[in-house]
Amino acid sequence: MKEKLNIGAIGMGGRGYGLLTAIMLPREEINVLAVCDLYEDRRQKAAEAVRKEKGIEPLCTADYREVLAMKELDAIVVTTSWADHLPIAIEAMKAGKYVATEVGGAYSLDECWELVRTHEETGMPCMMLENCCYGRDELMVLNMVKQGLFGDIVHCQGGYRHDLRDEVSYGRENRHYRLVNYINRNCENYPTHELGPIAKVLNINRGNRMVTLNSIASKSAGLHEFLMREKGPEYDLTSAEWTQGDVVTTVIKCAHGETIVLTLDTTLPRPYSRGFHVQGTKGMFMEDNRSVFIDGVHNKYDFCWKDQWNNVEEFREKYDHPIWKQYLAEGVVGGHDGIDWLVFSAFFDAVKRGTQTPIDVYDMAAWMSITPLSEQSIAMGGAPVSIPDFTNGRWINREPVVEGHYCLDKICD
Repeated sequence: MKEKLNIGAIGMGGRGYGLLTAIMLPREEINVLAVCDLYEDRRQKAAEAVRKEKGIEPLCTADYREVLAMKELDAIVVTTSWADHLPIAIEAMKAGKYVATEVGGAYSLDECWELVRTHEETGMPCMMLENCCYGRDELMVLNMVKQGLFGDIVHCQGGYRHDLRDEVSYGRENRHYRLVNYINRNCENYPTHELGPIAKVLNINRGNRMVTLNSIASKSAGLHEFLMREKGPEYDLTSAEWTQGDVVTTVIKCAHGETIVLTLDTTLPRPYSRGFHVQGTKGMFMEDNRSVFIDGVHNKYDFCWKDQWNNVEEFREKYDHPIWKQYLAEGVVGGHDGIDWLVFSAFFDAVKRGTQTPIDVYDMAAWMSITPLSEQSIAMGGAPVSIPDFTNGRWINREPVVEGHYCLDKICD
């Protein structure tokens, strides 16, 4: 087992730089030997952070291929724009590197298949940094499901419900890739935050799989209204024909009959929510009202309906996941309520041990494929679209999971 890891970081925008300084550099066992970004100011800022924190001079380049060519690197972390995640990840695996990529949907099924084939040819693991899989509520619900508290799971819901009007509208000023996507595409563009935890609950790619989806998009009105207020009618984007619908709803059917509803809602005023919802034959969990409902307990006739909600903390002591029990004892670190730290810990743990990652290329391909598939379905008026089996049938009888503290397919105490 390796004690120290040498890392190359590609993509030093807001997200990449934040992860570099808050998640990677503070770890004693991590050396960042290379930083890469197309923009000189971003890469120089990142290089300075490495020098200040680690006292080493990293490779500072605009060409990610120079990073992949460094033989001393153990792993690559890709935090570029959506369009570059999979191409760079594929090249990194071919270069013999472990690779972790930030989240976002794919642009085509072809690149999802190429990701899978490259892993199978090279044997190198690739992990999506889907931090919501390590959310405290998501892991507690996973523990509840594995212990049978909700019975046979029938239906799940989730969403990326996040007011991004400012981020999209000021994409030019902030050099943010979401702008061109919202102008040109209409799809479920950010499916993995909600789908990742649901996929682990439903054993997707390990005894179950997603079979079909239907997607439909509302009209686009939110960004026009926002820009009329913020920049006025004379600003060119105010009158732009935004392709991305304000609300996209995707319904997925699984091999064993379960259904999943995903909601993208990023260009209307609203509070943040992932809308995590798991419903089975014996009970359910609902994120938005912070509730667990157990049949025979919360539906007794002498209960006021108000007493049935906002009770999730009553279940913490018994069902909090072992990952979070240890994490809370050690001290929660980093952004997004600490889940950034956990997902990187899971990746680095796999690299050190030389094992498969807890989110693998089959997970990545399946989750990311929802974006181009939803784009097809929307374009056809919500028609059903088949979801490929990226495991080529192995989902029925996969190899045993790699057990460990960060495992997401079973509870490893």
